[in-house]
Amino acid sequence: MQEGVMQRMWQTGHISGGNAAYVEELYETYIQDPNAVPEEWRNYFEKLPTVSGISTQDVPHSTIREHFLLLGKNRAKSKILTPASLSTEHEKKQVQVIELIEAYRLRGHQNAKLDPLGLQQRPAVLDLTIEHHGLSKADMDTLFRSTSLNIGQEEAPLSTIVEALQQTYCSSVGAEFMHIVNSDERHWFQQRLESMRSHPEYSAETKLHILERLTAAEGLEKYLGTKYPGTKRFGLEGGESLVPMVDEIIQRAGAYEVKELVIGMAHRGRLNLLVNILGKNPADLFSEFEGKRVFDKGSGDVKYHQGFSSNVMTPGGEVHLAMAFNPSHLEIVAPVVQGSVRARQDRRKDSKQELVLPITLHGDAAFAGQGVVMETLQLSQTRAYKTGGTIHIIINNQVGFTTSPEDARSTEYCTDIAKMVQAPILHVNGDDPEAVLFVTRLALDYRMQFKKDVVIDLVCYRRRGHNEADEPGATQPQMYDVIKKHGTTRTLYAEKLVQEGALTPEDDKQLVEDYRQALDNGQHVVKSLVKEPNRELFVDWAPYLAHEWTARHDTSVCLQTLQELAHKLCEIPEGIVLQRQVGKIIDDRRKMAAGALAINWGFAETMAYATLLMEGHPVRITGQDVGRGTFSHRHAVLHSQKEDEIYIPLCHLAENQPRIDIYDSILSEEAVLAFEYGYATTTPNALVVWEAQFGDFANGAQVVIDQFITSGEHKWGRLCGLTMLLPHGYEGQGPEHSSARLERFLQLCAEHNIQVCTPTTPAQVFHMLRRQMLRPLRKPLIALTPKSLLRHKQATSSLEDLAEGSFQTVLPNHQEVPAEQVKRFIMCSGKVYYDLLEKQLADDIQDAVVVRIEQLYPFPHEDLSSIFLQYPNLEKVVWCQEEPMNQGAWYSSQHHMRRVIADHNNPSLYLEYAGREASAAPASGYMSTHVEEQQRLVDTAFTV
Repeated sequence: MQEGVMQRMWQTGHISGGNAAYVEELYETYIQDPNAVPEEWRNYFEKLPTVSGISTQDVPHSTIREHFLLLGKNRAKSKILTPASLSTEHEKKQVQVIELIEAYRLRGHQNAKLDPLGLQQRPAVLDLTIEHHGLSKADMDTLFRSTSLNIGQEEAPLSTIVEALQQTYCSSVGAEFMHIVNSDERHWFQQRLESMRSHPEYSAETKLHILERLTAAEGLEKYLGTKYPGTKRFGLEGGESLVPMVDEIIQRAGAYEVKELVIGMAHRGRLNLLVNILGKNPADLFSEFEGKRVFDKGSGDVKYHQGFSSNVMTPGGEVHLAMAFNPSHLEIVAPVVQGSVRARQDRRKDSKQELVLPITLHGDAAFAGQGVVMETLQLSQTRAYKTGGTIHIIINNQVGFTTSPEDARSTEYCTDIAKMVQAPILHVNGDDPEAVLFVTRLALDYRMQFKKDVVIDLVCYRRRGHNEADEPGATQPQMYDVIKKHGTTRTLYAEKLVQEGALTPEDDKQLVEDYRQALDNGQHVVKSLVKEPNRELFVDWAPYLAHEWTARHDTSVCLQTLQELAHKLCEIPEGIVLQRQVGKIIDDRRKMAAGALAINWGFAETMAYATLLMEGHPVRITGQDVGRGTFSHRHAVLHSQKEDEIYIPLCHLAENQPRIDIYDSILSEEAVLAFEYGYATTTPNALVVWEAQFGDFANGAQVVIDQFITSGEHKWGRLCGLTMLLPHGYEGQGPEHSSARLERFLQLCAEHNIQVCTPTTPAQVFHMLRRQMLRPLRKPLIALTPKSLLRHKQATSSLEDLAEGSFQTVLPNHQEVPAEQVKRFIMCSGKVYYDLLEKQLADDIQDAVVVRIEQLYPFPHEDLSSIFLQYPNLEKVVWCQEEPMNQGAWYSSQHHMRRVIADHNNPSLYLEYAGREASAAPASGYMSTHVEEQQRLVDTAFTV
């Protein structure tokens, strides 16, 4: 009989001849531990015929191999095998029952009753009918083996099997897990779902707790709707089951001894979670509705973008909760949460990623529609960005703003994008709170056991449209006609409990009144809230507050220390065979450490990281190709040419040094930069660096720059010390490989929100990076870094420049000239300085100075003015840039330079422009045009 079963499995595609080795491996596992293989295979191995009296478990591998080779040959002879060769009609039908079970596991979710409104019209799934599998109603009372169904019975009538399958896979829970490759994970879901038929029995205490949480969810929305009618709040009405869901995740995670949870979500339901889950005082929320300022400085933000943090008590102890701040770019918070979680895990040395848990909440249309979702999912299992799995919750309103599903996506479900990382997806009807509780526990247990992403699709609706001022019936008349007549989730569940006798109508009424009374009194409504939290659970940012921008900080390093570190960085272990050019770079660095060779960019940058590490500061560097560096200058990660082995010298400076992470990122800017922003906002004592492959690639992450990096402090009071390294410079490489779009960053500069620097020497980058960490000021640093200057003969420094110097916001002329004879004062920034210097030296121009502005924002007015005032006989002042006139620093910075000129008290001085003409593109794509333009702007700087 069993061979017939296996032949039938050949027909259905579950086994192929090429899987013999896989089956042999399964058999080896079975011999060691029968419970370690899926039950279907265990049943098969148990029934293998004995060989010459040898017991089943002693069957040699050769027998298994021959058995599957035979099946493979049979399949080759006939593409379609039927159960006709099976010994009895019953055995044929047993195979068909197995197929029926598999069909429900694979497609049962398509027949599940997921829509609370009953509006989903889904086509019938033929695979789920008994007739499709050659069975009939006449077979309903026939007993079939049912051990593979995990319902606790050896045999059961077909009617019982079908009923169990319907309850498990086609009720208010629809589970998608058969796309997962790992058989242990699939079997885990089968066992968990089928053993309780997706509907476990809950105690009266648990049911009343669910009702209490639904009462809170609905109660807050009704209260706000009454007190502030027509005011936008993006309420949770229609999706109230979210509150007991998140509450259960927190409490169950605490039982797993999770210490922190970081939550990211867009605005729908945010106020409800803040009050009913995180414990924000309702009185504070009401004050915000009435227009009270949250921050004394800055713009602030609308209440449904605000973050929050608190501590709650769980069965496993105190847990810290953090709600991430988020703008209306709905999904962009997801990678920010991931970065924050990874930083917390690193801080806790949580290598198993069990102590900090990410939760991200999504809208159905946004999850399906926004590309950053795919990018973030792609991060989930990579070394640089994995966090041990995220619990994704889709608040599935079944409609976007006004867009229906057929226009909002091309996939069957809004969750289908998650299948790319084989995340299990648990669809659940939001009007069945007990089913919601079941899938919530299932999702958390899966994440904690397998350390992978999991998705809960909470299928619900919006009772009031996109917001409280919106009229949804204009675009979804049929849906909202049903919604008007549809009872709330809380009402339906309370009625159910009354019918069961678990609740009296009086008790039900008292629950509602108690919650409303608490809101009237302005009381905290989260009973588990810890009023005096354990401060060890979160980072203290106090040392980084209230510092002046102009504060100087010593970034010098003892010369002997520099040399000792440099030599350590050049010590390559035996067995690490370097590629020839890389070996030359290391040899040159040895000479630089000895003072025998001028220092280049790669040496100085690496020394900045080394010195910071030795001073106790962790370092994290990510981006495309950062290990080597896009322009082959860094080589912080060395690849052995003989073995598949890497060596990172920065990791081997001292026995107990802080961690340094250097990772080549996935080919993403938006998600990766958002991740690093989240990491930096959680780790003030670490230097966090993101480098673009080319500077203008940052435009793929513009939303992160606009909404977080440049405005996060102003909107939310959120400090961040992230460093962005953006290669920038006009070398004739065309529009996409020249400009880091300096003008965009300068346009975003205000109120000392960020730093924009253009270092032009190795010593400058050394001190700039050290200043970023050692100065107790946490502001994002935008550094426009060079390409050709990485190996430019004049762009060098000495060991003494590193040891004794500091970051200079303005660099004076390269050589001293008598101040009285200087008639022309040329200001520039970046690589163009070396083009100007070359002409000045070649033409022996003695009446001009070329001054580099190395920090464009905050603009160094005093430093530039002190140099400017040294020249009393100026006749011309010029700003020279490589970028077109409508780009670069000209439009955003000329008023700063004019103010410096005004300090000279010479009304005849006027700021002249030398640079490319205005252009729609950043640069020419033709080398001949580039060279001509470059020569012209350099000449103009000395003649205009």
